[in-house]
Amino acid sequence: MAHRIKGKKLGRKKDQRRSLLRSLVRELVVHERISTTEAKGKDARRFAERLISYGKVGDLHNRRLALSALPDEVVVRKIFTDLAPRYATRPGGYVRLIKLEPRKGDAAKMTLLELVE
Repeated sequence: MAHRIKGKKLGRKKDQRRSLLRSLVRELVVHERISTTEAKGKDARRFAERLISYGKVGDLHNRRLALSALPDEVVVRKIFTDLAPRYATRPGGYVRLIKLEPRKGDAAKMTLLELVE
């Protein structure tokens, strides 16, 4: 049984997995649309939505939480100044996953992660 297990291991150690998710979310915030595998996309969606929720609260404590989770000041500033006001009335679901055709090389399930307008 898979009780109390959040996220996938993605075939990586903890620090590598954290680095991967940080880079995926960073690129998602910068470009507002990225293409990745389905498993990575699902984990990155959880991480990104948590950061945007921090931005919606907008106080110093949540800014520090966001910086500890994603240590990139430019990206955190964009979350707090651009994305948080955009989603001020939205209760959740800031990132959309759209299934794409399988990757040509290894037929991995691919998805498009994009920020909802």
